[in-house]
Amino acid sequence: MRNETRGTLELTLAMVLSGTLGVFVVESGASPFEVVFFRCLFGAVALGLYSLARGYLTGHGFTGRSFGLALLGGVFIVFNWVFLFEAYAATSISLATVVYHTQPFFLVLLGAVLARERITAGTLGWLAVAFAGLVLVSGVRPGDTASLAGLGYALAAAVLYALATFVTKRITGVRPHLVALVQVAAGVPLLLPFTDLGAVSGLGAGWAWLAGLGLIHTGLMYVLMYAAYAKLPTPKIAVLAFTYPAVAMLVDWAVYGHHIGLVQAVGVPLIVLAGLKVTLARAAAPAPRTAAHGPEAASPAATRAA
Repeated sequence: MRNETRGTLELTLAMVLSGTLGVFVVESGASPFEVVFFRCLFGAVALGLYSLARGYLTGHGFTGRSFGLALLGGVFIVFNWVFLFEAYAATSISLATVVYHTQPFFLVLLGAVLARERITAGTLGWLAVAFAGLVLVSGVRPGDTASLAGLGYALAAAVLYALATFVTKRITGVRPHLVALVQVAAGVPLLLPFTDLGAVSGLGAGWAWLAGLGLIHTGLMYVLMYAAYAKLPTPKIAVLAFTYPAVAMLVDWAVYGHHIGLVQAVGVPLIVLAGLKVTLARAAAPAPRTAAHGPEAASPAATRAA
Protein backbone atom coordinates (compact mmCIF):
# COMPACT_ATOMS: atom_id res chain seq x y z
CA MET A 1 0.00 0.00 0.00
CA ARG A 2 1.35 3.41 -1.00
CA ASN A 3 2.26 5.81 1.78
CA GLU A 4 -0.32 8.41 0.74
CA THR A 5 -3.08 5.81 0.47
CA ARG A 6 -2.25 4.53 3.95
CA GLY A 7 -2.23 8.10 5.28
CA THR A 8 -5.62 8.76 3.68
CA LEU A 9 -7.09 5.71 5.39
CA GLU A 10 -5.53 6.64 8.75
CA LEU A 11 -6.80 10.20 8.69
CA THR A 12 -10.25 9.20 7.45
CA LEU A 13 -10.55 6.73 10.31
CA ALA A 14 -9.39 9.39 12.78
CA MET A 15 -12.02 11.83 11.51
CA VAL A 16 -14.75 9.16 11.64
CA LEU A 17 -13.80 8.53 15.26
CA SER A 18 -14.00 12.29 15.90
CA GLY A 19 -17.52 12.27 14.50
CA THR A 20 -18.63 9.74 17.13
CA LEU A 21 -17.22 11.78 20.00
CA GLY A 22 -20.52 13.42 20.90
CA VAL A 23 -22.27 10.09 21.46
CA PHE A 24 -19.58 9.01 23.94
CA VAL A 25 -19.91 12.32 25.78
CA VAL A 26 -23.70 12.17 26.02
CA GLU A 27 -23.91 8.46 26.85
CA SER A 28 -21.36 8.73 29.65
CA GLY A 29 -23.95 10.59 31.72
CA ALA A 30 -21.25 12.74 33.34
CA SER A 31 -21.01 16.52 33.42
CA PRO A 32 -18.67 18.25 30.93
CA PHE A 33 -16.00 18.89 33.57
CA GLU A 34 -16.00 15.26 34.68
CA VAL A 35 -16.00 14.01 31.07
CA VAL A 36 -12.96 16.12 30.21
CA PHE A 37 -11.17 15.17 33.44
CA PHE A 38 -11.44 11.46 32.70
CA ARG A 39 -10.73 11.96 29.01
CA CYS A 40 -7.48 13.62 30.04
CA LEU A 41 -6.70 10.92 32.60
CA PHE A 42 -7.32 7.94 30.31
CA GLY A 43 -5.84 9.79 27.32
CA ALA A 44 -2.63 10.59 29.19
CA VAL A 45 -2.24 6.92 30.12
CA ALA A 46 -2.80 5.83 26.51
CA LEU A 47 -0.45 8.40 24.97
CA GLY A 48 2.13 7.86 27.72
CA LEU A 49 2.26 4.10 27.18
CA TYR A 50 2.44 4.55 23.40
CA SER A 51 5.26 7.09 23.68
CA LEU A 52 7.12 4.85 26.13
CA ALA A 53 6.77 1.81 23.87
CA ARG A 54 8.03 3.77 20.84
CA GLY A 55 10.96 5.23 22.77
CA TYR A 56 9.76 8.81 22.30
CA LEU A 57 10.39 9.74 25.93
CA THR A 58 14.13 9.36 25.41
CA GLY A 59 15.59 12.50 23.83
CA HIS A 60 12.18 14.16 23.93
CA GLY A 61 13.50 17.51 22.65
CA PHE A 62 11.59 19.72 25.09
CA THR A 63 13.18 22.96 26.25
CA GLY A 64 11.82 25.14 29.03
CA ARG A 65 10.15 27.37 26.46
CA SER A 66 8.59 24.57 24.40
CA PHE A 67 7.37 22.75 27.51
CA GLY A 68 5.77 25.97 28.77
CA LEU A 69 4.09 26.50 25.41
CA ALA A 70 2.79 22.92 25.49
CA LEU A 71 1.32 23.49 28.95
CA LEU A 72 -0.31 26.75 27.84
CA GLY A 73 -1.74 25.02 24.80
CA GLY A 74 -3.02 22.31 27.13
CA VAL A 75 -4.98 24.85 29.16
CA PHE A 76 -6.68 26.07 25.98
CA ILE A 77 -7.30 22.52 24.70
CA VAL A 78 -8.82 21.32 27.97
CA PHE A 79 -11.26 24.20 28.36
CA ASN A 80 -12.05 24.02 24.64
CA TRP A 81 -13.35 20.50 25.31
CA VAL A 82 -15.37 21.68 28.32
CA PHE A 83 -17.12 24.36 26.27
CA LEU A 84 -17.71 22.03 23.31
CA PHE A 85 -19.29 19.38 25.54
CA GLU A 86 -21.45 22.05 27.18
CA ALA A 87 -22.59 23.00 23.67
CA TYR A 88 -23.64 19.40 22.97
CA ALA A 89 -25.98 19.51 25.96
CA ALA A 90 -27.36 22.97 25.27
CA THR A 91 -28.09 22.57 21.55
CA SER A 92 -27.22 19.40 19.58
CA ILE A 93 -24.12 17.52 18.49
CA SER A 94 -24.74 18.51 14.86
CA LEU A 95 -25.10 22.25 15.36
CA ALA A 96 -22.36 22.45 17.97
CA THR A 97 -19.94 20.65 15.65
CA VAL A 98 -20.72 22.86 12.65
CA VAL A 99 -20.35 26.07 14.67
CA TYR A 100 -17.14 24.67 16.19
CA HIS A 101 -15.71 24.55 12.67
CA THR A 102 -15.45 28.31 12.57
CA GLN A 103 -12.01 27.74 14.15
CA PRO A 104 -10.01 28.64 11.01
CA PHE A 105 -11.41 32.16 11.04
CA PHE A 106 -10.46 32.78 14.65
CA LEU A 107 -6.99 31.48 13.83
CA VAL A 108 -6.76 34.00 10.98
CA LEU A 109 -7.82 36.80 13.32
CA LEU A 110 -5.32 35.71 15.96
CA GLY A 111 -2.58 35.68 13.35
CA ALA A 112 -3.48 39.21 12.32
CA VAL A 113 -3.60 40.53 15.90
CA LEU A 114 -0.74 38.62 17.53
CA ALA A 115 1.61 37.89 14.63
CA ARG A 116 0.70 40.79 12.34
CA GLU A 117 -0.17 38.42 9.51
CA ARG A 118 -1.92 40.11 6.61
CA ILE A 119 -5.57 39.24 5.94
CA THR A 120 -6.28 39.20 2.22
CA ALA A 121 -9.45 40.48 0.61
CA GLY A 122 -10.29 36.90 -0.36
CA THR A 123 -10.05 35.75 3.26
CA LEU A 124 -12.29 38.62 4.40
CA GLY A 125 -14.80 37.53 1.77
CA TRP A 126 -14.81 33.96 3.06
CA LEU A 127 -15.15 35.27 6.61
CA ALA A 128 -18.32 37.06 5.49
CA VAL A 129 -19.59 33.86 3.86
CA ALA A 130 -18.93 31.89 7.04
CA PHE A 131 -20.71 34.50 9.15
CA ALA A 132 -23.75 34.28 6.87
CA GLY A 133 -23.65 30.51 7.23
CA LEU A 134 -23.41 30.84 11.00
CA VAL A 135 -26.51 33.05 11.09
CA LEU A 136 -28.44 30.51 9.01
CA VAL A 137 -27.20 27.50 10.97
CA SER A 138 -28.03 29.02 14.34
CA GLY A 139 -31.77 28.98 13.65
CA VAL A 140 -32.18 30.64 17.03
CA ARG A 141 -35.57 32.16 17.67
CA PRO A 142 -36.17 35.05 20.08
CA GLY A 143 -36.40 33.67 23.60
CA ASP A 144 -34.59 30.43 22.73
CA THR A 145 -31.92 31.00 25.35
CA ALA A 146 -30.78 27.37 25.53
CA SER A 147 -29.84 27.20 21.85
CA LEU A 148 -28.26 30.63 22.03
CA ALA A 149 -26.15 29.49 24.99
CA GLY A 150 -25.17 26.35 23.07
CA LEU A 151 -23.97 28.39 20.12
CA GLY A 152 -22.04 30.64 22.50
CA TYR A 153 -20.34 27.61 24.06
CA ALA A 154 -19.42 26.25 20.61
CA LEU A 155 -17.96 29.60 19.55
CA ALA A 156 -15.98 29.83 22.81
CA ALA A 157 -14.64 26.33 22.15
CA ALA A 158 -13.62 27.39 18.64
CA VAL A 159 -11.75 30.43 19.98
CA LEU A 160 -9.92 28.32 22.57
CA TYR A 161 -8.94 25.73 19.98
CA ALA A 162 -7.62 28.49 17.72
CA LEU A 163 -5.55 29.77 20.65
CA ALA A 164 -4.22 26.26 21.29
CA THR A 165 -3.30 25.91 17.63
CA PHE A 166 -1.59 29.31 17.55
CA VAL A 167 0.51 28.44 20.63
CA THR A 168 1.29 24.84 19.64
CA LYS A 169 2.49 25.85 16.17
CA ARG A 170 5.32 27.70 17.89
CA ILE A 171 6.73 24.43 19.27
CA THR A 172 9.54 22.95 17.19
CA GLY A 173 11.71 19.85 17.43
CA VAL A 174 9.28 17.84 19.59
CA ARG A 175 7.21 14.88 18.47
CA PRO A 176 3.50 15.83 18.34
CA HIS A 177 2.63 12.76 20.43
CA LEU A 178 4.65 14.20 23.30
CA VAL A 179 3.08 17.63 22.94
CA ALA A 180 -0.36 16.01 23.05
CA LEU A 181 0.72 13.96 26.08
CA VAL A 182 1.77 17.09 27.98
CA GLN A 183 -1.45 18.85 27.03
CA VAL A 184 -3.84 16.12 28.17
CA ALA A 185 -1.78 15.36 31.28
CA ALA A 186 -2.04 19.04 32.22
CA GLY A 187 -5.80 18.67 32.26
CA VAL A 188 -5.76 16.22 35.18
CA PRO A 189 -4.56 18.62 37.93
CA LEU A 190 -6.20 21.56 36.14
CA LEU A 191 -9.70 20.06 36.27
CA LEU A 192 -9.45 18.14 39.53
CA PRO A 193 -10.84 21.07 41.60
CA PHE A 194 -13.89 21.21 39.29
CA THR A 195 -14.52 17.45 39.27
CA ASP A 196 -17.00 15.82 41.63
CA LEU A 197 -15.52 12.34 41.97
CA GLY A 198 -18.43 11.27 44.17
CA ALA A 199 -20.92 12.12 41.41
CA VAL A 200 -19.25 9.78 38.91
CA SER A 201 -18.85 6.83 41.28
CA GLY A 202 -22.27 5.50 40.33
CA LEU A 203 -22.05 5.93 36.56
CA GLY A 204 -22.06 2.19 35.90
CA ALA A 205 -21.85 1.67 32.13
CA GLY A 206 -20.90 5.32 31.79
CA TRP A 207 -17.36 4.37 32.78
CA ALA A 208 -16.96 2.44 29.52
CA TRP A 209 -17.91 5.55 27.56
CA LEU A 210 -15.46 7.68 29.56
CA ALA A 211 -12.68 5.15 29.02
CA GLY A 212 -13.49 5.13 25.31
CA LEU A 213 -13.09 8.91 25.16
CA GLY A 214 -9.58 8.64 26.58
CA LEU A 215 -8.35 5.45 24.95
CA ILE A 216 -10.07 5.73 21.56
CA HIS A 217 -10.83 9.42 20.96
CA THR A 218 -7.59 10.67 22.49
CA GLY A 219 -5.01 7.86 22.40
CA LEU A 220 -5.85 5.99 19.19
CA MET A 221 -7.25 8.98 17.31
CA TYR A 222 -4.22 11.18 17.88
CA VAL A 223 -1.81 8.39 16.95
CA LEU A 224 -3.72 7.88 13.68
CA MET A 225 -3.76 11.61 12.92
CA TYR A 226 -0.07 12.15 13.51
CA ALA A 227 0.83 9.06 11.49
CA ALA A 228 -1.26 10.42 8.62
CA TYR A 229 0.24 13.92 8.77
CA ALA A 230 3.64 12.58 7.78
CA LYS A 231 2.23 10.90 4.69
CA LEU A 232 -0.19 13.47 3.28
CA PRO A 233 0.07 16.92 1.66
CA THR A 234 -1.59 19.70 3.66
CA PRO A 235 -4.42 20.36 1.14
CA LYS A 236 -5.52 16.73 1.36
CA ILE A 237 -5.39 16.84 5.15
CA ALA A 238 -7.59 19.94 5.10
CA VAL A 239 -10.17 18.29 2.83
CA LEU A 240 -10.29 15.04 4.81
CA ALA A 241 -10.76 16.99 8.06
CA PHE A 242 -14.31 17.80 6.99
CA THR A 243 -15.21 14.12 7.31
CA TYR A 244 -15.55 14.91 11.01
CA PRO A 245 -18.59 17.26 10.91
CA ALA A 246 -20.26 15.10 8.23
CA VAL A 247 -20.00 11.98 10.40
CA ALA A 248 -21.05 13.92 13.52
CA MET A 249 -24.24 15.09 11.83
CA LEU A 250 -25.00 11.61 10.50
CA VAL A 251 -24.43 9.99 13.91
CA ASP A 252 -26.52 12.64 15.69
CA TRP A 253 -29.40 11.87 13.34
CA ALA A 254 -29.01 8.07 13.52
CA VAL A 255 -28.66 7.85 17.32
CA TYR A 256 -30.73 10.77 18.64
CA GLY A 257 -32.97 11.65 15.71
CA HIS A 258 -31.62 15.20 15.59
CA HIS A 259 -31.77 16.77 12.15
CA ILE A 260 -31.32 20.28 10.90
CA GLY A 261 -33.97 22.36 9.18
CA LEU A 262 -33.95 23.55 5.59
CA VAL A 263 -32.59 27.02 6.39
CA GLN A 264 -29.88 25.53 8.60
CA ALA A 265 -29.00 23.07 5.84
CA VAL A 266 -28.19 26.04 3.60
CA GLY A 267 -25.82 27.46 6.20
CA VAL A 268 -23.81 24.27 6.78
CA PRO A 269 -22.08 24.14 3.36
CA LEU A 270 -21.34 27.88 3.59
CA ILE A 271 -19.36 27.36 6.82
CA VAL A 272 -17.68 24.19 5.57
CA LEU A 273 -16.72 25.67 2.18
CA ALA A 274 -15.47 28.92 3.70
CA GLY A 275 -13.45 27.02 6.31
CA LEU A 276 -11.92 24.80 3.65
CA LYS A 277 -10.99 27.76 1.44
CA VAL A 278 -9.34 29.64 4.32
CA THR A 279 -7.47 26.52 5.48
CA LEU A 280 -6.16 25.83 1.97
CA ALA A 281 -5.17 29.47 1.52
CA ARG A 282 -3.19 29.37 4.78
CA ALA A 283 -1.54 26.13 3.72
CA ALA A 284 -0.44 27.68 0.43
CA ALA A 285 0.88 30.87 2.03
CA PRO A 286 4.55 31.11 3.09
CA ALA A 287 4.91 30.32 6.80
CA PRO A 288 6.10 33.20 9.01
CA ARG A 289 9.61 32.74 10.33
CA THR A 290 8.45 32.57 13.92
CA ALA A 291 6.33 29.55 13.09
CA ALA A 292 8.85 27.52 11.12
CA HIS A 293 8.73 23.84 11.89
CA GLY A 294 10.90 20.81 11.59
CA PRO A 295 9.38 17.49 10.54
CA GLU A 296 8.60 16.59 14.16
CA ALA A 297 6.81 19.82 15.02
CA ALA A 298 3.30 19.60 16.36
CA SER A 299 0.65 21.22 14.22
CA PRO A 300 -2.97 20.54 15.08
CA ALA A 301 -4.08 23.27 12.69
CA ALA A 302 -4.26 20.90 9.77
CA THR A 303 -7.29 19.18 11.24
CA ARG A 304 -9.93 20.29 13.64
CA ALA A 305 -10.52 17.13 15.59
CA ALA A 306 -12.15 17.65 18.92
